[in-house]
Amino acid sequence: MDTTTDVIGVFARRTGTAAGVNHEPIVSPVDPNDLLARFTARKAVVAVVGLGYVGLPLSLCACDVGFRVLGFDISAERVDALNRGHSPLHHIEDKKIAAAVRSERFAVTKDPERLRQADAVLICVPTPLGEHREPDLSFVEQTSRMLAGVLRRGQLVVLESTTYPGTTRDIVKPILETSGLRSGTDFFLAYSPEREDPGNPEFETSRIPKVVAGDGEDALRLACTLYGRFLARTVPVSSLETAEAVKLTENIFRAVNVALVNELKVVFTALGIDTFEVIDAAKTKPFGYMPFYPGPGLGGHCIPIDPFYLTWKAREIGIGTRFIELAGEVNTSMPRYVVDRLREELDRRFGKGLSSARILIVGIAYKKNVGDMRESPALTIMEYLKQAGAHVDYCDPYVPVIPPTRQHGGFAGKASVPLTGSTLADYDGTVIATDHDGVDYAAILEFSKLIVDTRNALAKLRGATYAHKVSKA
Repeated sequence: MDTTTDVIGVFARRTGTAAGVNHEPIVSPVDPNDLLARFTARKAVVAVVGLGYVGLPLSLCACDVGFRVLGFDISAERVDALNRGHSPLHHIEDKKIAAAVRSERFAVTKDPERLRQADAVLICVPTPLGEHREPDLSFVEQTSRMLAGVLRRGQLVVLESTTYPGTTRDIVKPILETSGLRSGTDFFLAYSPEREDPGNPEFETSRIPKVVAGDGEDALRLACTLYGRFLARTVPVSSLETAEAVKLTENIFRAVNVALVNELKVVFTALGIDTFEVIDAAKTKPFGYMPFYPGPGLGGHCIPIDPFYLTWKAREIGIGTRFIELAGEVNTSMPRYVVDRLREELDRRFGKGLSSARILIVGIAYKKNVGDMRESPALTIMEYLKQAGAHVDYCDPYVPVIPPTRQHGGFAGKASVPLTGSTLADYDGTVIATDHDGVDYAAILEFSKLIVDTRNALAKLRGATYAHKVSKA
């Protein structure tokens, strides 16, 4: 089982298809009840396209309850690693992947023809923003065209990627139907937005309720049955567009509230008030309040991006979204605010400018306890510091080397420095941008000359040294 070919070979034998040979599947009348029975009995083959932070956990959940899962990814390196039992994600252990592969219920390929074997195909590909913050559906469109080339009668296709209302019906469906097959007659189409919180043990994929919509009642019933076999529960809604709007609403809600508390932080800091203390006291109210916490800006693939999918769609129909756009402006301004605070503190305390400063960024992943760099505000902070002439390094146990990124390519290949007393003492300022667990914050407090804490990570170490060295931002 050490190679992709061996794993796919075993998997293919289990599905009645010879490895490496493309056989046309037996055509049978489309009866949703046949597929429903396979889902109910967990006898179906489930394909997951895109094995990242959404697709890989979803694949493992299906494997755990007995489904055979065929993972698909365009990265040959990732395919090979997974088939050898190695996880590409920090929060998923190798042993979890290895066990799934050994069980012969999980195989990974980059050959689209293998997708013909699947009874259900779940699409979990990125939906980023373009250069002008417009929706970039190229991954969804490319995947849909690929599926149209291998689509067979009787399959369920589910889009999970976050997008604006109308995408599944107006873009994915027409592309799939270029195959000559028709949704609701020859195949079934559904939308179920991903809900994933990487690194959060309290909300693993299997325990998160799943919103589901279908292109017709049969598609809805099939999708609910499939997901209901390996997730906590399903939440059916009336239309594809409603389900697409649910996901955007969830993330816009968070983006707007984070923007509000970030703006409050700027005001309260200027007034000499500890914003985190205010929030901790406010959340004791048992009704009418929900705590959100400030930070150096928004990161990840959802919160900084999804609101712009709706603002773009709203503009298309002539409606303004001033509230959402203002929240976006506030959140994107936070990295600059952090840098300005650092500049002010260096000048006030040491009479030193950024152009001659050495700065260490602690934590550059977009959130704690993961290695995900997508849209991380820490990279923007580093970029601003570099532009100001500062020497910038970082320390992050989850990101040993900065991967290539679209916006901050100049940092690609830069390696994390060790977090030691001598290392910390070598910098003029330390910025805590991500509050990973397991970091030696006591050492940061002891050996750093100046600390800008954007996450309240040092709150438990309050004292005379804290008051002398720490500036919250």
